[in-house]
Amino acid sequence: MSEKCHSILFDKKGRLLSELASVSADFGDGHVIPEHYHPEDQLLFASKGVMTLRTKQGVWVVPPLRAVWIPAETPHSVAMSGPVSMRTLYLLPGLCRNLPAKCFVMNVSLLLKELILHACSFQRLNKRVSTERRIVEIIVDQLKAIESIPLQLPYPADSRAARVAKALTVNPGDQRPLEKLCKDCGATKRTIQRLFLEETKMTFGRWRQQLRLLHAMQVLASGEKVTTAALEAGYDSTSAFISMFRKQLGTTPKRYLKNGTNGATAV
Repeated sequence: MSEKCHSILFDKKGRLLSELASVSADFGDGHVIPEHYHPEDQLLFASKGVMTLRTKQGVWVVPPLRAVWIPAETPHSVAMSGPVSMRTLYLLPGLCRNLPAKCFVMNVSLLLKELILHACSFQRLNKRVSTERRIVEIIVDQLKAIESIPLQLPYPADSRAARVAKALTVNPGDQRPLEKLCKDCGATKRTIQRLFLEETKMTFGRWRQQLRLLHAMQVLASGEKVTTAALEAGYDSTSAFISMFRKQLGTTPKRYLKNGTNGATAV
């Protein structure tokens, strides 16, 4: 059962304390923040390490120097891969009206990165204070120009397709063809293919590839070598995995996770 966190933007009497607040925390590899939700919109930023956000709708992997947007009242848990330095901004709902009412991973520009880190040096930022108001306004302006990146894995809702998704999530390297996976879920291959396309907006093959990509990213963040990540994700060779990774994210796995060059310069 999800636990609701108390608002940090309002006092106990419901009076507004600020438009933006922050929390900074460091976690070890494997730490999990149990499912909970906030009354505020949340920007979860990884200044170091990889975080995995889970909701009933899917999974979002957040590499270093990226962030994930979590709308208010969204139940979610967060798991850490490798040592993680998490920096979180809580924003008054409605402050960023242009952003989708769903979770998504975003590239973070160099300016937005520094703004997030600077905002985290304050407990709260209040628009009634001119210097703080300018910081809030620039952060909101930067969020209007963010670029979404494909690091999410939506889950199918249908119980039959969900059983297939769960089996592969438990073992992303499972090499069984879809026909064999269907034997345990009570549906035909054609039905499962249709359900994945309708409910995740991805073909089953694309969904499976995305699962493997995100799993490999978590393995790499935990300190394993590229070869280990490739094999655990079900690839026959390291070169095939690197080729897929480069095609999806534009660079090699090590470079992507080490310095975040792809997203760190995006405006």
